[in-house]
Amino acid sequence: MSSTVNTVNNKLAKPSLPWSLWLRQIRAIFSLETRKNFLGKRAILIYLLALLPVSMLGLLALVPTPKSNNFANLSMIFAWIYAGLILRTVVFFGCAWIFMNLFRGELVDRSLHYYFLSPVRREVLVVGKYLSGVVASSVLFVGTTIVSLLLLYFPDHFSESGRFFFDGPGMSQLLTYAGVTMLACIGYGAFFLFIGLFFRNPIIPALVMYGWELINFLLPPLLKKISVIHYLNSLVPIQVSEGPFAVVAEPTPSWIAIPGLLLVTLLVLIAAGYRIRHLEIKYGSE
Repeated sequence: MSSTVNTVNNKLAKPSLPWSLWLRQIRAIFSLETRKNFLGKRAILIYLLALLPVSMLGLLALVPTPKSNNFANLSMIFAWIYAGLILRTVVFFGCAWIFMNLFRGELVDRSLHYYFLSPVRREVLVVGKYLSGVVASSVLFVGTTIVSLLLLYFPDHFSESGRFFFDGPGMSQLLTYAGVTMLACIGYGAFFLFIGLFFRNPIIPALVMYGWELINFLLPPLLKKISVIHYLNSLVPIQVSEGPFAVVAEPTPSWIAIPGLLLVTLLVLIAAGYRIRHLEIKYGSE
């Protein structure tokens, strides 16, 4: 009899976590937020941003220009396009717009209280919204990366490009660029979601973060590692020169860069979950 009572008391003292309920709630939030990210009124800017490099390379492919550029140089040309236009501009500002609006946009629209009034843990809300942002940004910006790479190669060098992608290193480069873009969405997304929760005006901290990423090549090796762009640049298949004033630093190996970036992302999301537990809605101050 006493053993039975002890067993019951242990079960009462250590209740099982409702993982299945949380997973269902995450799935429901994810589905709703994903539709908003792709079809909402704020999605127009993201589509325009994602189409920027695609439209530029598409127009370049249509314009009759002397094709003196050596096919062997196309890999380096795309490395510059990727580093300067896609990664530092399209992905950065696109993730800023998507992830900062996950909560800040709800506050502006005065609709966040509907989530807070529902029987959902706020940490579950963070996870569902974050995953929806990762999917939306990854689909758009990985697609932008892949289409841009193909537009650079195939219109003017169809036969060589076919051999390069199917018999050479082209497919490996394409998949690596796609993977780096996805990691950028994961890493930048967590930071921008965090900024959107902690700051009433997220534009200023986002610009500070952009400035830090922009001057990363001037920083000493130790400070370079306090950034997302350093780890992303360490993973790209072709390294580009950062200019004569750049401070040289060894790229971080992939077996450190990828887990390190994911670990920092997890820590930022934990901080965001802590923040939202203490967040009070004050629409009048927004």
